[in-house]
Amino acid sequence: MEKFFRRNFAGYAFLAPWLIGFFLLAIGPILASLWLSFTKYNIVRPPQWIGLDNYFYMFELDDRFKKALQVTFTFVVISVPAKLIFALGVAMALDKGIRAIGWYRALFYLPSILGGSIAVAILWRQLFNYDGVVNSALRLVGLDGPYWLADPKYSLWTLIVLAVWQFGSPMLIFLAGLRAIPTELYEAAEIDAAGPVRKFFAITVPLLAPVIFFNLVLQMIEAFKSFSGAFIISGGSGAPLDSLLFFTVYLYEEAFSYLRMGYASALAWVLLLIIAAFTAIAFWTSKYWVHYENERG
Repeated sequence: MEKFFRRNFAGYAFLAPWLIGFFLLAIGPILASLWLSFTKYNIVRPPQWIGLDNYFYMFELDDRFKKALQVTFTFVVISVPAKLIFALGVAMALDKGIRAIGWYRALFYLPSILGGSIAVAILWRQLFNYDGVVNSALRLVGLDGPYWLADPKYSLWTLIVLAVWQFGSPMLIFLAGLRAIPTELYEAAEIDAAGPVRKFFAITVPLLAPVIFFNLVLQMIEAFKSFSGAFIISGGSGAPLDSLLFFTVYLYEEAFSYLRMGYASALAWVLLLIIAAFTAIAFWTSKYWVHYENERG
């Protein structure tokens, strides 16, 4: 054992800063939040052990928890497929060998860099205000736009559009996957008189399935964690009428507006379990539609 440590001392010494940060800043808070989820804690007073009361209250009595789940699931179910379809469409358009493709890639990736920032959320709120750019453009063609952000029928859709606008990251991954598909397959399909639709479903989709699966899992997790856009546009309360009450916004409100840290910790663990369950389902279903190169022999 002593010989082992002496031989690997240099490696562990270089790893030490990461290991210290991991255990103090990641594992420590994770375990602390798990313990706090079984307590009543408001920062001012010491935590008081209450067992599973936070979880019983959440699932049996808390209507805003159920509303937060409904809003978050609606956002995930609509925004993730819409973003992936849009990203794949743009990637296929860029895969045609057009000039200055590097500039187009950078231009389309820009929203993904800016999309999660507070500044873009504020800009989005200005765009969709009743007197904002969107309604001003509609008035030019004789249409009177609705109150996009104040009307619960439209408010969530503005955030879905914002999520789809951040298509740059999955688009770049799709583009790399499309470049890896052998062109000989498309040439052989053309000889067999296959049209664009048949080539897409018979060649592109099956060979791109691992990339689609990778993007699906990443974007689903990101959608469940969406926070800044809903927080800024709703003023941190989920307004109007809780139509923008994302799970993360509700968690933040419980923790930092009402100082119910124990209940917020329980919410955080429920969100973790939801994400883990959906990720596990995605991996379980992947064996039916995702095929890798080494499996084809």
